[in-house]
Amino acid sequence: MVSIKDIAKKAGVSISTVSYALNGSPKVTYETTARILAVAKELNYVPNAAARSLKTRETKIIGIFLTDFSGAFYGDLLQGTKETLTQKGYDLIVCSGKQSHRLLPERTIDGAIILDVTFGSEELISYADRGHKLVVLDRELAHPNINQVLLDNKAGATLATEYLIEQGHRTLYAVTGPDGSFDSKQRLQAVTQVVERTPGVKLTVIEGDFNKAGGEQAAAQVMADSGGGAAPGAVFCFNDEMAIGMIDYLARHHPDVRVGEQLHIVGFDNIELASYTQPRLSTIDYSKRKWGALAAEQLLKLIGGDAVEHERIYVTLFKGNSVGGNT
Repeated sequence: MVSIKDIAKKAGVSISTVSYALNGSPKVTYETTARILAVAKELNYVPNAAARSLKTRETKIIGIFLTDFSGAFYGDLLQGTKETLTQKGYDLIVCSGKQSHRLLPERTIDGAIILDVTFGSEELISYADRGHKLVVLDRELAHPNINQVLLDNKAGATLATEYLIEQGHRTLYAVTGPDGSFDSKQRLQAVTQVVERTPGVKLTVIEGDFNKAGGEQAAAQVMADSGGGAAPGAVFCFNDEMAIGMIDYLARHHPDVRVGEQLHIVGFDNIELASYTQPRLSTIDYSKRKWGALAAEQLLKLIGGDAVEHERIYVTLFKGNSVGGNT
């Protein structure tokens, strides 16, 4: 790899002069800078970003860490994050898996947005203790170097559960996310609270995984509970992908079951695919793009030393026609 030492030797100048020229310093004349840049181009010089970041203590790169990239959820979130960072002169890299955690202690990035269950909370606190700036989307952590931008999961789950009960349902199913999911735990807590204060309502919890396959498995369990007859009650799936999986399963294996009449389903996230279900899925709606944008804004404030307050993304109930027909 070509270094600035090679450029200095070929251009007949000092290493410091090359460094000044490559960084656009006025300490070097226009003619000398032009000659050095021409030599750098001739030698195919590529700046060493790692070395530069050690000197400037910034990379102008932000990392967003996700548990995985599957499903239709992440596109708008990432787009909102990227748009905000680009406006401020930062680049974004998307990371997944435990090996990517080293980007923080290696200071390959200036800060991180976390939506990744492979990070333990103690691990994140240890990074924050060492001065790393973090925004978490999937947990509550108290630290001056950590900001929270969380979905209002409890409000969303409360809206969904109360809506199903208002439609006259007394047999409810809740299809959760994977074990360890902060969002799933928050939603289940809210569902349970609504049911406990509503006499005569029975709740069955089915463990899901936030994937379409989890919805298919949940549908099979719901139908097994019906004993082969008409599907009972109503289902709140903790995300749209599982709700779509449930609708698809019923269409293939139980075409006689009319979703929206015999079995009522509500999802969470209002992803684009939900608009194509028949009947149209009722779901908890919020702006994923705004969530990503706000997370980026908060992280840049942290990096800049500005005061920040924890933020919450508010939600609403989108009423499709999967509960009692058009609403």
